Amino acid sequence: MANQQADYALQYQAAQQNPEAYWAEQAGNINWFKPPQTTLEALPNGSHRWYPDGELNSCYLALDQHLETRGDQVALYYDSPASDVKQAISFRELHQQVALFAGTLKGLGVEKGDTVVIYMPMIPEAAVAMLACARLGAVHSVVFGGFAPNELAIRIDDAKPKLILTASCGIEFDKLIAYKPLVDKAVALAQHKPLHTLVCQRPMLQADMDDQRDLDWYACQQGAEPADCVPVQGKDPLYILYTSGTTGAPKGIVRDNGGHAVALNYALHNVYGMQSGDVWWGASDIGWVVGHSFIVYGPLMGGCSAIFYEGKPIRTPDAGAFWRVISEYGVNAMFCAPTAFRAVRKEDSEGLLSKEYDLSSLKRLFVAGEKLDSSTYHWLDDLLGVPVIDHWWQTETGWPMTSPMMGWNNPSASRLGSTNKPIPGYDIQVVDGAGQPVEANKTGNIVVSLPMPPGVAWDIWNQPQRFTDSYLTAFPGFYHTGDGGFKDDEGYVYITGRTDDVINVSGHRLSTGEMEEVVSAHHAVAECAVIGMQDTLKGQLPVGLVVLKADVDIDPEVLEAELVQMVRDQVGALACFRKAVVVQRLPKTRSGKILRAILRKIAANQDYKMPSTIDDESILGEITDIMQRTGMI
Repeated sequence: MANQQADYALQYQAAQQNPEAYWAEQAGNINWFKPPQTTLEALPNGSHRWYPDGELNSCYLALDQHLETRGDQVALYYDSPASDVKQAISFRELHQQVALFAGTLKGLGVEKGDTVVIYMPMIPEAAVAMLACARLGAVHSVVFGGFAPNELAIRIDDAKPKLILTASCGIEFDKLIAYKPLVDKAVALAQHKPLHTLVCQRPMLQADMDDQRDLDWYACQQGAEPADCVPVQGKDPLYILYTSGTTGAPKGIVRDNGGHAVALNYALHNVYGMQSGDVWWGASDIGWVVGHSFIVYGPLMGGCSAIFYEGKPIRTPDAGAFWRVISEYGVNAMFCAPTAFRAVRKEDSEGLLSKEYDLSSLKRLFVAGEKLDSSTYHWLDDLLGVPVIDHWWQTETGWPMTSPMMGWNNPSASRLGSTNKPIPGYDIQVVDGAGQPVEANKTGNIVVSLPMPPGVAWDIWNQPQRFTDSYLTAFPGFYHTGDGGFKDDEGYVYITGRTDDVINVSGHRLSTGEMEEVVSAHHAVAECAVIGMQDTLKGQLPVGLVVLKADVDIDPEVLEAELVQMVRDQVGALACFRKAVVVQRLPKTRSGKILRAILRKIAANQDYKMPSTIDDESILGEITDIMQRTGMI
């Protein structure tokens, strides 16, 4: 539970001075089958793992431990404006569903250590699938529903799953996306052939089944015996989650059971300030790390009711969708990417739709995944009147690295542009290219001293050397985050962007993120991306790609002149920001991150590999045409 009386400075110092003792104490808040004898174990590559010999089960922590105390409390509120379905599923009901489905998987030969690929939309069966795998000690790998067959095939060959779990379709606004043909093609492309594909048939689209390989989700559960929890060790893997790699091949980030459970319990109560019985909404998808940590495992382990939402922030049916959900279920705290709120603001710039709902249950709003620009921050702050909290973490860490500790007395105040102070356990440093510390307020590479706290990945599936090369080699003794930024005099961390989001203008290294902050503050701008273009004289020049708010009518030349002046005033003439181009939309991943690296390659006329995570491939053609018409390429 949250320690309301905890003092940040004392807690942070305790975690710094003796991390083993600090995290041994936190491990006491978890119901282990067998408490760990070893708290921290050093690995040959310089990394570490936590609680390797403890025994536990993540499904037990999410469901079984709550049956006596809160069995009738809602575990998941399923809300699907996409399919017009709502369900309130109690801990007891979810436990029954998971135990039976685990028994079904067991009957199909799934055992501890086997892998299972889950390729599903945001329906309750997806959460059941994840928890059933955890119950058996099997390793699940959730692949975002709708990934292209080739990308799914790559993951099948890497994870080598015994089974694939899928649904007949997903829903994108008013469009049905048939999943089964994508899975069939992926299996055909893959060298590894899973034994079966289990298909959850949805009423709006029925999949064609292969009698030899495919099984109906519910029919195959007939006659199955509910399965008990299988004890696993703390070091045993819970899941693989693939993230894009710079070389093109996805990296299978491995999350262990022990450190993950301790970290999520700590984060839910101390970072997010949630109490058992509260209503929590992680507005994301199970295909991403937020969905793993803070839609399924974290809230359920902490005894919260979690929102399981199949819909969008807009057009389901309108830009008031988020406000409706908060009001209807009494959401106490919410986590979302800034991108979603920029979409809401684009459609409803005055926030009038929020006035139609009672939002009094909401105590705080957390954002992460993209830089929170000041314009969006002020809009949310004015609209909601609750703390709007920017914080920072990565797929690799699995839980936040910087944030105010909202479960404690006197959490650190928000500071615009900063993702706040490091969370206890994260010794965040800023170093130059040679690994030497830089002074306060000077930009450099963001790194974290080893050991990292529990819950952080320490391996890549089947590629241990790649983990070492990706994260531990550039700056020995540190985890390399790949982000750039600085710390101010009081220890607040400022993330300026990925280290490749820095451009060199006449020898000046400038952050495109800083310029985006300025551009996005313009009253007409909904969102933007600033990229560097090659220039024979200055090396690189910044160009802004700008999406306008829905209700704005402004001459593009006037807008460009105003943006150029704003950047000149706030960043300086040395930025040489002279061009802003209006576009209808920006290419993004399905989790809402703008694909800046691809934009840079288009602008440089370089070949690029279509990102597996892209939301809509057609946008790249639109952007290329605009760049050609405006003389950018």
